[in-house]
Parts: sequence; structure tokens; C-alpha cells
Amino acid sequence: MLEGIPPFAVLAVAAVLAVVLPRTLGHVAGAAATAFVFVQALVLDPGTYYDVTFLGFDAVLLNVDEFSLLMGTVVGFLATAAVVYAYGSDAPRWMTAIALTYLASTVGTVYAGDWLTLIFFWELMAVTSTLLVWHYGGEAVRAGFRYALFHGTGGVILLAAVVVHFAEVGSFLFAEGGIHPTAAALAAVGIGINTGFVFLHSWLPDTYPRPHLAASVFLSVFTTKTAAYVMYRAFPEGGLWLAYMGGAMAVYGAFFALLQYDPRRLLSYHIQAQIGYILAGIGLAGYVGEKALAGGFAHLFNNVLFKSLLFMTMGAVIYRTGVEDIRDLGGLWKVMPITFVLYLAGAASITAVPGFNGFISKGMVLSAAHEVHNVELLLGEGLLWWLLILGGVGTYMSFIKLGYYVFFHGDASIDPDDATAFQTVGMALAAGACIYLGVVWHDLIALMPHTEYVLEEVHPYSTGHLMETAALMTAGFVGFFALKNPLAWLAHHMRDVDAVLFPAVYYGSRVTIHAVTESWAAVDRVVMRLAGLTMWTATHPRDAAARVGIEGELRAGIGRSVLFVTVVAGAALLVILYG
Repeated sequence: MLEGIPPFAVLAVAAVLAVVLPRTLGHVAGAAATAFVFVQALVLDPGTYYDVTFLGFDAVLLNVDEFSLLMGTVVGFLATAAVVYAYGSDAPRWMTAIALTYLASTVGTVYAGDWLTLIFFWELMAVTSTLLVWHYGGEAVRAGFRYALFHGTGGVILLAAVVVHFAEVGSFLFAEGGIHPTAAALAAVGIGINTGFVFLHSWLPDTYPRPHLAASVFLSVFTTKTAAYVMYRAFPEGGLWLAYMGGAMAVYGAFFALLQYDPRRLLSYHIQAQIGYILAGIGLAGYVGEKALAGGFAHLFNNVLFKSLLFMTMGAVIYRTGVEDIRDLGGLWKVMPITFVLYLAGAASITAVPGFNGFISKGMVLSAAHEVHNVELLLGEGLLWWLLILGGVGTYMSFIKLGYYVFFHGDASIDPDDATAFQTVGMALAAGACIYLGVVWHDLIALMPHTEYVLEEVHPYSTGHLMETAALMTAGFVGFFALKNPLAWLAHHMRDVDAVLFPAVYYGSRVTIHAVTESWAAVDRVVMRLAGLTMWTATHPRDAAARVGIEGELRAGIGRSVLFVTVVAGAALLVILYG
């Protein structure tokens, strides 16, 4: 029965209900719709599909395989927690309705079975997520405009890749080899904008700290993780270029996160860093095999859970205190103990502390990086592994910093209430999943594609992995407290690429628009003057002739006049027909 119901349609209906029903009932409808997506993903069988013909092209609106089911499961589960959290955070009906349309486009992208359907929902994701940002108003409006420019540009580039792919293959349907090699560079850049490639990532820390705190929870997990999934669809065999980009993202994101004092901006940089581990796993698939791919997707699955949990906990702090600079907080563990404990679960998960889900998936990716040390194409033996390790140290330092300033730094100067009941429920759902999948880790692996090839190769609680983790934890703890003052100095003096990129685009656009409009105005002036001169000449031929030095009468017989008109009319007709 569930197989014949498109999940994106259910979410779209829930979005309408969220607007027309009272706020409580609207959120109930939203939570029910997202729970449906979760349950449906658990019961659908791989191989299920729903295909149609659109404008003469074959399109697959519902393509169920191990990868889309994995995405449907985690998207549905987390979205339910996010809707509950939104209700507890006083999210207005329209915001939740827009969030549900954003989810509908996300689910449509996940279950798409061809590039035509995928690009439709991909662009719809860009539109709905932009509306979700704009809804809040204020500073979110300009940030949303920049966000739209980034994602509009990425969508156009990906569309170009899809067109080139179709020209080469003759079909939009997913092929075993992914995107055609001719379109690979375009696809990498188009998808790479949404994943937050280094130097294409500025929209992430610029946008996610600005909308409603509940909107940030939705935004923080769906666009980038869906993009990583689409990256796999385009490059199922991976590639070292993708793995090394992932390593660079892990270091870059963790480094700039260390310089932030806005909690949501700090978390946004760690979206980039954690996507780096996901892309590293996907990129190594062609060199290490199923274990690397499973590690990448396991980290994607886990990242949806712990990243949303961290945005929820910081959102609860902002909701209760109204403070968005962590230096102005401190001592909140005493007055917000539930939020503090749930923050610890999220921080332990993202930093890969044993007993939490991130420890399993990040360990799988690091293990895969270990196994490619001797591949000839590597830039240097162990370089990728060291990049991922360095990113891991930066992650520990970041979340020690965030927890220290928010919950321990000095005495509590304010006395806020703890998270609301529904905020707590939403956070607890995500935290419970993080703990469960870290302890009963076989269930996490069982969710991954090609489980039969992976389960026997995964040994997360091996002595070597535990020692590696202990070293990372020690380095992160010592590193933060040893470098706290230098990091504060860097935070004041060092800027990301957006410090140059945003002004360059703004003023470059103004100059370009001014140049185009002035050029058009100049052409218009010339044309109008010529037209005026022509009309004046036609109505004052004697005066015109006199001005150019022609004296005498300007008269012609009827025969010459008819001949002249005929020749001019014939020439004009030839120009129209053959010009």
C-alpha cells in the first residue's frame, strides 16, 4: 500500500495543511507526514520504481534502491524531530509550511531515478530553502539573496552537465557509470557548490546563522547532505580528486570554525568539515571498495543526526538567552542542564568519542584512508589520512571551545529557563539515535548499502582505533587551551574568502549593470538621433540639401519617383526574406 504513494506528495499536502490549520494541528500534520517518509523507507523494497513519460522523455519519479532508502530513512526520522523542535521554538505556521516544501523537494531529489527529475527537484530545493531563509526578514534577506545567487549558479552549471550528458548518452536515466565523462567537470562544480567545496562554500557560514533558529535546523542537514548523495550518483566510482577535496574541506572548515564566536556560524563551518569526511569516503570507493563507500554514507547518515542536534542545542540557548556571541555566555550548565547534556551527546558524536555514532563512521573513513597510502596517484604517502586527522583535531578543539564558552566560561550572568518541552523531545530523538548507533553499531552498518561486503571488515573498537581516538582527544584538549589566545587574535585579524568575494561580486555587479545600461542608453540616443534626422530630412529635403551644399530644385517626374519607390521597396523585401 505504501509503495504507490510518492513521499514528496505527502509532504507537499502537509505543507498546505500547516498553513490552513491552526498552528498545533498544522505541526501535527507535518510531523505525521515526515514520520510517514521514515516508515515508508523502512518498508519499501529495493527495486520499486514509478516511471512516467514527460515531453517524450523517460522519467523515474520514485527510484528505490539501497542508497535512496538510506537517505529516506534518515531524512524522515530527523525531519520529524525537527518539526517537533520547531513547534517548541514558536516557529510560525508559514515557516514550517515552507520547511515542509523544502523537505518535499529534498525527498524528490533523493528518490529521483533520472537526471531530468533530479534537476527539477534540485532547483526546487534551491527555491524553497531560499524562501525559508527570507521568511525571517532582517539580515536574512540579503544573506538569502546571496544564497540564491550561489545555488542558482550551481543549478545552472549542473543543468548544463545534464544537457551534455543527454547529448552524449541519449537518455536522462541514471547509468551505471554515473555522469558522462564529458560532463564531469561541470557536474563536479555544480554539485560542489551545494556540498561546500573549498572557495565555493561562503554561502554556508553566511546564511545559516541568520534565519529563525528552527529554520537553521532544517537548513543545516538537508541541502549539503543531499548534495553529497547526488555527488555519489554522478561519480559512483569516486576519484582521488574528490577524496582530496574532502580532506581539504575537513581542514579548512575546522580551522575557520575555531575562529568563530557566533555558535551557528561555528557549526556552519563544521558542516563543510564533516561533508569533507563524507566526500573522502565516496572518493575512495574506487580504490578501497565497499568499505570506503559505506564509511562515507554512514558518516552522511550520522551527520544528519548529530549536526541537527548541535543546531538544536545552540538554538535552545539562543531562544532562552537571546545571545548570539558565546563570549557573552558562560556557566549555563547549571541553569540549562538538559540542554547541556544533549549538547554533550552531539559534541561527542561529531568528535567521534567512543560510544557515539560518529566514532563508527569517521573511523571507517580514516581506515579507508589508511589503505590507500601506497596508491601511485597520491600526492604523498598518507597525505589524505593526515588531512583527515588534522581536521579531527580541529573538530575536537572547536567543540571544546563551544562547550567551554557557552556552558563553563565564568559564572552564569543570566538565569534562563531550560529548553522547552518540545525542543527537548526533538533534541532527545536525535541524541538517542546518536547513542544507539554508537553502541549497537551493527545496526548502523546494516543500514548501509552492500552490507554483506562490509560488516566483516569493520572493527571500530579495535585497540588501534581506540588509541588513535585517545590521541586526537588529547591533542584537541591541549591544543585549545594552549592556543586559546592566539586563536582569539586570529579571529580578529583573519577573514575568509567572503571578505573579498562578496564585495567583489557586489561592486562588480554594479559596474557591470552600469556599463550595460549606459551602453544601451548610448545606443538608444544614437538611434533616436538618426531617426529624428531621417524624419527631418524627409520633411525638409530642400533645407537638408542646402546644408550639404546642394543647390537648385529637388524635383523628379512621376516615372522616376515610381522607379525609386519600387527599388527601395524591393530591396527591403529582399532583406526581410533573405537577410
